[in-house]
Amino acid sequence: MAETTETTGLTPDERDVIARLAGRGEQTLSRLAELPGGARALNAMNDLRSRVDELGKKVRGIDELEQRVAALEAELAELRQSQGPAEPA
Repeated sequence: MAETTETTGLTPDERDVIARLAGRGEQTLSRLAELPGGARALNAMNDLRSRVDELGKKVRGIDELEQRVAALEAELAELRQSQGPAEPA
């Protein structure tokens, strides 16, 4: 079995493959930028990436909001029980 490094957990062969893929990705992006309209496409991808990041942050906050709503609902139910039955209007 090949040895892995402690920091990455990857074998030297795996690191080589990842480095090659990263290099190819950089080459592809530079070629895309050189194409007509390529710069616009790259800008659109970057905008999409930042919007997805923002959306991810908002979605992570939903769990906290759900917990707060559940606590408020429990508190409201407790208050209703302590007041007794409501009189008809």
